[in-house]
Amino acid sequence: MSKYMEVYSEIVSHLFQKILREEKEVIDRAAELMAKAIERDQLIHVIGPGGHSNIGAYEIFYRAGGLVPVNAILDPGTLLNAGALRSTVIERTPGYGKAVLEAYNVRDGVLIIVNAYGINSMCIDVALEARRRAIPTIGITSRAFAEKVPLDHPARHPTKQNLFELVDVHVDCHMPFGDAVVEMEGIPQKVGPVSTLVNCFTLNLLVIRTVEKLLEKGIIPPIWTSSNIPGGDEANRKFIEHYHSRIYHL
Repeated sequence: MSKYMEVYSEIVSHLFQKILREEKEVIDRAAELMAKAIERDQLIHVIGPGGHSNIGAYEIFYRAGGLVPVNAILDPGTLLNAGALRSTVIERTPGYGKAVLEAYNVRDGVLIIVNAYGINSMCIDVALEARRRAIPTIGITSRAFAEKVPLDHPARHPTKQNLFELVDVHVDCHMPFGDAVVEMEGIPQKVGPVSTLVNCFTLNLLVIRTVEKLLEKGIIPPIWTSSNIPGGDEANRKFIEHYHSRIYHL
């Protein structure tokens, strides 16, 4: 293994431990919002407003070992397969996020906004619109990153606000400034991004704690079984029947 690979592994492991150590209390608060939504037979909506942030929405949607009532908001505007440069333009377009929530008919439940950067227009508009609709919000984002981006940077929302300031519960994913973390001799730009890893790790911690809370309440958590193992299709059938018309992409 190269020394750079070892450095990357060590940094990622350190970030995971930092999240576990420092975000325990807010993860508990966020999981309580999620558990209450499931208890009321409502959905956990999740959106990653921006290119790779969409991976967070994919990560906990229709996932073996994951919660069933997760409604992933996967608007084509910021999906990279629809055009990477287009994605950047769309995530910087004021008002677009509000239209997406309307298109997905997000009216109740809880909304997870996963965006490690937490500064672009779509990200901020989604948080503001959710507040207007009285929908509890959980933001997975890096405070340290957002605070270091100049207020006049073109990626910012016109109000210059940050996601961590607007959500009901902020879970810090602790992504370092610049995302990439490995310095290599001979090039000025670091390599080895971590945003997707810390986002997905944090999301799965939320899922695990939510399942724990449901069990503590005496509620059997609705959890997907892998359809690639014997009995998987049969185990999932009742969930598909219950949620098929409610979860947008199911």
